[in-house]
Amino acid sequence: MSFDQILIPVEEVEAARGLLPLASALCPAERGEITLLGLVALPPERSLSHGAAEARALRQRLMALAAEFPELPLRVRPRIRVSHCPWEEVLHFLQANRVSLMLLPWNGDPDGPVLGAPLARVLQESPCDLLLVRGPIRESWRRILLPVRGGPYTQLAVEVALALAEAWDGQVTLLHAASEARRVAAAFRPLARQFPRITRQMVLHGEIAQAVLEELRHHDGAVLGAPTRPGREEAQGLGPLARALSQGTEKPLILAKAARAFLPGQPRPRGAPAQLPISVLVDKWFAENTFDAEEFSNIEELVALKRAQGVTISLGLPTLNEEATIGPILDIAREALMERYPLLDEIVVIDSASTDRTREIAREKGVPVYIHSEILPEVGSYRGKGEALWKSLYVLRGDVIVWTDTDITNYHPRFIYGLIGPLLRSPRIGLVKGFYRRPIRVGERLQAGGGGRVTELVARPLINLFFPELSGLIQPLSGEYAGRREILEQVPFFTGYGVEIGLLIDILERFGLWSIAQVDLQERIHRNQDLEALSKMAFAIIQVVIRRLEDRHKIQLLEEVNRSMKLIRHEPGRYYLEVEEIGDAERPPMITLPAYRDRFRKQEPALLGLPPGS
Repeated sequence: MSFDQILIPVEEVEAARGLLPLASALCPAERGEITLLGLVALPPERSLSHGAAEARALRQRLMALAAEFPELPLRVRPRIRVSHCPWEEVLHFLQANRVSLMLLPWNGDPDGPVLGAPLARVLQESPCDLLLVRGPIRESWRRILLPVRGGPYTQLAVEVALALAEAWDGQVTLLHAASEARRVAAAFRPLARQFPRITRQMVLHGEIAQAVLEELRHHDGAVLGAPTRPGREEAQGLGPLARALSQGTEKPLILAKAARAFLPGQPRPRGAPAQLPISVLVDKWFAENTFDAEEFSNIEELVALKRAQGVTISLGLPTLNEEATIGPILDIAREALMERYPLLDEIVVIDSASTDRTREIAREKGVPVYIHSEILPEVGSYRGKGEALWKSLYVLRGDVIVWTDTDITNYHPRFIYGLIGPLLRSPRIGLVKGFYRRPIRVGERLQAGGGGRVTELVARPLINLFFPELSGLIQPLSGEYAGRREILEQVPFFTGYGVEIGLLIDILERFGLWSIAQVDLQERIHRNQDLEALSKMAFAIIQVVIRRLEDRHKIQLLEEVNRSMKLIRHEPGRYYLEVEEIGDAERPPMITLPAYRDRFRKQEPALLGLPPGS
C-alpha cells in the first residue's frame, strides 16, 4: 500500500521537516514523488510581486531540507506559490496536478485555521486523499494505534496504518467499540489474517474517547478516520473522537479523510482557478518564476537531476568576430561544466562568418565550429544572430539548449547553470531568460546600471502596452537563455535583432506565461553598442511587435511594414540622410523542416498541433 504522488503544502520549513519522514514511509521508493509546496502568504493590500524575495528564500530552505534526506533528494520537488489565500492556492495546484495523497501540518487546534482557511472548509473541499497530521513525526512508530468505527474514511486510515507499519517495522493495534464488535469483526478478521502487522485487536467498553486516550499512552501515535458523517460533522470541523484526541494528548495524530468525489454538474470548489487580472497574474508570475543563479550553484545536484531525468544539454555559442573573448569563455564552460562536472554534453560554436581569429581559436581548443550559412544550405541563409540560433537547433543534439552571448568579459559558469537549473527543477518551465546588472562604459569608467537602453526605452514599453503578460520580464532582450528543444522547435525564429522578443511572444501565445521563467545572473560586462546600432535594433524590434499584434488580433495594422530606415549622418559642416533596409525575416518552426525531422526522428508537424500551413 503506497501513494506515488504526495503533496506537502507548508508555510514554513519546520512543518515540512516534521512530515517528510511520514511521506517517505508512504511513498514507493521506485517510482514515487513528493512535492513540497512552499506557500508565501501576503496580505491583500500588498502586490504579489513583493513576495519574490520571500519565495526565493523559502525555495532555498526547502531545497536544503530535501538534501537532509539522502534517500529522497531526486524524488522531492520543492515548488513555490505566492498568494493572498494559501488554501485556495493549494486547491489550484491540486486541480492542475495529479496528487494521490496530501499531508497537511496541523497544530491540533480543532477550531483553528489550516493554511488560512477554517478546518471545516479544508476537510470539505479537499479533492484528494488527505492526512491531517498533528506532529511532528521525528522517528518511526513501532506501535501504531488504529481506532475504527467502520465509517467512510476507515479504509484510508487502515491503508495508512498498515503502510507505516510495513515501512517502519511496526505493529498495529486495532480498536473498536464493543457495540460494533460484530460488524467490525466481520470486516477486519480477514484483514488481520492477511496482514500480520495487525497484532492486537481490542474491544472497548464504556466511554470510547477516554478508552482510546488511555490506550494511546502505550503507543507512538494514532491513525484514525476524520469526521465520519460528512453532511453533519464536517460542518463543525472534527468529529467527537478526533476532537477529544486532539485536546487530550500530545502524542502524534494522523486524521485520514478520503477524496471527495465531485459529480458532474456539481459546483466546483471555492478554490477553483479564476481568471486573474493581468496585473495580478504578472505579479504572481514574477514572485514565483524569478530565480537567482546561486540557487543552482550545487552543480552536483543538477548533474544528478539531469541523469535522473535522462536529458542531454547543449551549449550553443553564437559568434561574430569575438576573438578577444571566445577563448576564455570556452575554457570556463568546458573546465567547470564538462570536465569538473558533466552538466554539459556538448559545446558548439555557431559562427556568422567572422573575419578575425574566432573560429581558429575555437578549433584550437577542440570545440566544433559551424558557419551558420553552411547549415541547411537548401533553405538559404540570412544575416543575423536569430538565423544562427535557428540553424543551431539542427546541429546541437541536446534535449535542453543553452545560448549565451560571446562578447562577455566577466563570463562565469553561473551564466550557464543558472539558466539550466529552473528547467531541471520544474517540468512546467520551458524557457528561462537571464537578467543581470549591465554596466555601461563611459570613457575609461564603467557606470553601473547604464546598459539595456533599448530594453528600457523600446522593448519594455511596447510589451507593457501590447503584451502585458510579459511585463514582469526584467530583460526580455537578454542574450542568455535556455529552453527545451520540444518547445524551441515548435516556434518560429526571427533572423536578426527581433529574435528574443519574437521568441517570448510566440512561446507566450503557444505555451502560456507559466512556461517562461527568469533568473538573476548578477552582473554582465560586455561590449556596449553605439547609438546607431541601438537605433537599428529598436527599429527591428518594433517591426516584430507590429507583426505579432497583427497575428494576435487577426488584423492588418499596416498595409506594409516599412523596412527602410533613414539614418542621420553628420560630417563637418553638414547633415545628410542615408537609407538602410532593416528588418528580420521570419523562419518557420524548425520541426516543419523534413531534414530536421529525419535527423531527430520527429513526428509530422500536424501531429504536434502546429498552426495550419506551418
